[in-house]
Amino acid sequence: MSKINLYYHAGSKNHGCEAIVRGTYKILQQDMNLFSLNPQEDKRYGINNICSVIHDKENNNIKKYKVLLAKIYIKLFNNIDLSIKNRRQIIINNVKKDDIYLSIGGDNYCYPGTDLMASLNRNLLKKGAKLVLWGCSVEPEKIKDNEISEDLSKFSLIVARESISYEALKKINKNTILCSDPAFQLDKVDLPLPKGFVENNTVGINVSPLIIGCESKKGSTMANYEELIKYIIDTTDMQIALIPHVVWENNDDRKPLKVLYDKFKDTGRVVMLEDHNCMELKGYISRCRFFIGARTHATIAAYSTCVPTLVIGYSVKAKGIAKDIFGTYENYVLPVQSLSNKDDLINAFEWMKDNEDVIRKHLNEFMPGYKSKALQGKVEIRKLLEE
Repeated sequence: MSKINLYYHAGSKNHGCEAIVRGTYKILQQDMNLFSLNPQEDKRYGINNICSVIHDKENNNIKKYKVLLAKIYIKLFNNIDLSIKNRRQIIINNVKKDDIYLSIGGDNYCYPGTDLMASLNRNLLKKGAKLVLWGCSVEPEKIKDNEISEDLSKFSLIVARESISYEALKKINKNTILCSDPAFQLDKVDLPLPKGFVENNTVGINVSPLIIGCESKKGSTMANYEELIKYIIDTTDMQIALIPHVVWENNDDRKPLKVLYDKFKDTGRVVMLEDHNCMELKGYISRCRFFIGARTHATIAAYSTCVPTLVIGYSVKAKGIAKDIFGTYENYVLPVQSLSNKDDLINAFEWMKDNEDVIRKHLNEFMPGYKSKALQGKVEIRKLLEE
């Protein structure tokens, strides 16, 4: 029988990546291989308990003549496929004909490195794999790139997680469907709340180095978060929980959150959560009254548990998901690039607070059906398995 394989997984210290793996396992409910760039992270958070984790490491012990041949191939044909074949032997040599390979990077096509992904995909296809782009977002402008559009056209199935990407992708691959992100199916685990976290009267806050790097005005992101926390403390009785969702050393939410915590810790109104797996983080987020987040899968944890949510976004995925849930992303997504005045975030929060009851009512009515759309992916994968 054909095997399900997940690839382009960077590691579970990004709890969004972890949530996609766990959500996918819950949806498909069958044995899977996970090719991981950081298997030690997956073991730390227990991913090896639900699927076989294989270290997707590059082969650096390549024979000299193979290196030379690959260089000649690049020089003559401007093609890196032989070089990628040499370097990515672990994943390529695992392919059996008609195995299904789910590319789970989500928004990988929004970033540089698409040429490397396209080359690996070509190598997998040559070995007889069926490729699925799973739970993805793709900037419509990127699809105009001929190499990217050619790569995307070769997938046996594309599962877009929001309608902006879906409308663009279906023009180049007729086997494109629209499903909610697999993390909407993620289970939650409720741990005891730390002191200072008042259930249903705490504002959950997440900020990331990634959005800080996308800001148009230097310092505007942290200035806005600081003003917002001060405003919540001064004008409401709500507590504040600072919640990290990615803890990679070079991309660690705890670093900017710690700066915020140190500024306000003496007020007794702010608590900072430690690192947890994605189900436990979802448990904390679900018990917030409001959530303001930068990481997509932190906001998905909030949406899916019907917590009124403001996304500090930077790309199509934030806008697309909000649009599909609310019919518009206006007022629900605040692009980080638009932060200029230090009270921009306060104004967005005030709108959400003023509309709290309407938002929560809509989420409670809308979310069960929306979450169930993620299950359609299982039907389509089963069709590929039976072909």
